[in-house]
Amino acid sequence: MIPVSEPLLDKVALSNVAEAMSTGWISSGGRYIEQFEQSWAAYCGANYGVAVSNGTTALKVAVAALDLEPGSEIIVPTYTIISCVNAILEAGCKPVLIDSDADTWNLTVSQIEPQITERTRAIMVVHMFGHPVDMDPLMDIARRHKLFVIEDAAESHGAEYKGRRVGAIGDIGCFSFYANKIITTGEGGMVIMKDQGLAERSRSLRNLAFRSDRRFLHTEIGYNFRLTNLQAAVGVAQVGQVDRHIEIKRRNAKAYIERLRDIDAIRLPVEYPWAKNVYWMFGIVLDDKVKFDATEGIRKMAARGVETRPFFWPMHEQPVFHRMGLFENQRFPVAERIARRGFYLPSGLTLTEEQIDLTCDALRDCLN
Repeated sequence: MIPVSEPLLDKVALSNVAEAMSTGWISSGGRYIEQFEQSWAAYCGANYGVAVSNGTTALKVAVAALDLEPGSEIIVPTYTIISCVNAILEAGCKPVLIDSDADTWNLTVSQIEPQITERTRAIMVVHMFGHPVDMDPLMDIARRHKLFVIEDAAESHGAEYKGRRVGAIGDIGCFSFYANKIITTGEGGMVIMKDQGLAERSRSLRNLAFRSDRRFLHTEIGYNFRLTNLQAAVGVAQVGQVDRHIEIKRRNAKAYIERLRDIDAIRLPVEYPWAKNVYWMFGIVLDDKVKFDATEGIRKMAARGVETRPFFWPMHEQPVFHRMGLFENQRFPVAERIARRGFYLPSGLTLTEEQIDLTCDALRDCLN
């Protein structure tokens, strides 16, 4: 079975972990945490980084750090991972959904402004599968309406919008360092920002909201979302390899495009002129003339020795939210279509040219 993704780790990571273990700094203190925070924030173009336990907790810290009043509305794409909406709900806010762009699979910027009300306080941007959202018009909307912008860049490490790396364009950016991400700490995440006040509040929330004057006296609810020094030791090594990892992703994507561009039965990922797509995962969407959907396509590919993964299922079709009385009778046709007809091919950093050939042959066989 050709795996859908595998991490790429080097001897520097192993050496850093061994050093952390030998000194006894294996928990949430140690020099690698601060080094990881500083190096990743600097790489993205931010002033501050706050390492957390995973990408989901990064989103929760980001929303909570904005200190929005209960009932505030946050605009978010329906086509995303459930972590985005969970973070909004846990902060006592209301998610307001919009549909996706058929080409990039990102949120449709033109749909944002009609959804803004007197209760809207933020826009949550999700840079999907490595391609950035069109940020200039989005930031213009946010400035005119005095809205915060939260960037979920979990899938887009190093992706660029007009030469600026995503995650540091809005007010606060969120990253995941799960094992299938472009750089990884196994589990782990980070929030980055340029504002010192947001950084200080994020650090407090990450660490149970301990007060500086009295450690075990609390004036608000915080979380235990700390990253360990062992994970950060891996992260420091991974930051040093991020450009190499992006080069591999883009090379693999080019190889897929060259082999699959003649198939009119699938839609391939795009790269707009203003974007640098890092192709975290190489997704395809089946044309309507294909007689099977993504679920059947995944089964067919597995039968031919290729592991794949489905696209996200839209938030407005999640049973858990329907039981909460959310998003009932809402329709978002683009998100619904790509959820049903989209899946991604093996895209790991250890993927070989031969495996790409075999994957493309398997896909052609399925379509034929």
